[in-house]
Amino acid sequence: MRAETPAYDLDVRTDEKRIRAALADAAHTPFWLEDPGRPATEPWFTGSTETDLLVIGGGYCGLWTALQAKEQNPDRDVVLVESAEIGWAASGRNGGFVEASLTHGPENGRRYFAEDLDVLGGLAAANFRDFHDSLVRHGIDAEYQQGGGLSVATEPHQVEALRRAAVPLPKPGLSVGGAGIFYDRDELTELVRSPLYRAGLFRQDGIALVHPAKLVWGLKAACKQWGVRVFEHTPVTALTEQGATVRARTDNGIIRARRVALATNGFPSLLKRNRMLTLPVYDYVLMTEPLTDGQLAEIGWQRPFGISDTSRQFHYYRKTADNRILWGGYDAVYHRGGTINPENDQRPETWARLADHFLRTFPQLGDVRFTHAWGGMIDMSTRLAAFQGVAMGGKVAYSSGFTGLGVAATRFAGAVMLDLLAGRDTPRTRLRMATKRPLPIPPEPLRYPAVQLIRRAIARADRNGGRDGIILKTANRLGFSFDS
Repeated sequence: MRAETPAYDLDVRTDEKRIRAALADAAHTPFWLEDPGRPATEPWFTGSTETDLLVIGGGYCGLWTALQAKEQNPDRDVVLVESAEIGWAASGRNGGFVEASLTHGPENGRRYFAEDLDVLGGLAAANFRDFHDSLVRHGIDAEYQQGGGLSVATEPHQVEALRRAAVPLPKPGLSVGGAGIFYDRDELTELVRSPLYRAGLFRQDGIALVHPAKLVWGLKAACKQWGVRVFEHTPVTALTEQGATVRARTDNGIIRARRVALATNGFPSLLKRNRMLTLPVYDYVLMTEPLTDGQLAEIGWQRPFGISDTSRQFHYYRKTADNRILWGGYDAVYHRGGTINPENDQRPETWARLADHFLRTFPQLGDVRFTHAWGGMIDMSTRLAAFQGVAMGGKVAYSSGFTGLGVAATRFAGAVMLDLLAGRDTPRTRLRMATKRPLPIPPEPLRYPAVQLIRRAIARADRNGGRDGIILKTANRLGFSFDS
């Protein structure tokens, strides 16, 4: 019976030959990074230098921090170093969803940031607006589209949850505020068609789409135009406090900085005390070939909005400028020992599962094929939201734990770090995410079995009408969040 069979699970139900054919020619590299607009890399740093601000990490967070620092004070000398190539990691591999939320959903916000919610709402909305305004101001063509987002119910219990989150629909197609418009199964076919969909909630405000690599490359170009000294292939191996400055050792030199901003995502922090605050989790993605007009008509997906389902193990998907569909999520994999290496980017087991789920969702697409299949690491904290803080007497600021919510939130994090480094008392620096660190994650050998235990508990909750079992209830009471 349909009611007894989940829409998505670990079992592969599509014919294996069909899945192999769909994935046969997929390149195992991120689609976004193959764009012909990819810029040349900058030289690595050698020798020694001094600077007002050293930014470590050349992803979204580091680039936004450096750019905002120069906007605030054009005379400030800023150096940015990246251990590999700018945009090679999460900033060039993600789905390109730009969300105003800073808390990873309303439930997570109420759980951890209840006292800040009113302030956070205003700050998040302002950051979302400023994100777009910054792209316009700096001439960054990131294929920005504010088309909204659709959350879909694929299980019976999810329908009422979406209905409760909605506002009444005055007339078809009219957006009402940020709460969203509820569509029942039949109404939803006006937006997109899938045999798995039971209902949907469409939000017009606070959600946009970008080309991830064009965004990171555009930020790099803007930083250079504003005079930021950018160095690639320059890993920082140690930070040492030296009086009024911080000494950063690289493979080929020394940088002395009056202030340092750490934006190193889920990689081991240069601050030992922070190394147990994030977990490196791998996310995997497929990209289809460009769809024909006929194929798009079959699924009815014409408008430029992103989609996600509302299970805890959820999928996210969106169209590209050339009418491909990016399909990612569901499996969030922690590799034993917290290893971070190129081999972890490849996971055929997950790609097959994602292909199966895609073909279940859109069987109308027939023999569609995937041109790319890739993976990459994101950083997760126990609060499922980013946190900021300072070290070395306020000379070093850090931000980590974006949990896949980093495209817009990284800009906000950069602003928080700059406030903290300047010693400014602002609404941003008074937030709990900037004053209270998340709970640490147990070290190995406990970490890997604990993660697997939680993953199984999440899968059971999705099968059991979204109801938490004893494991998830206990984890949430202890302050470890595993839902949004």
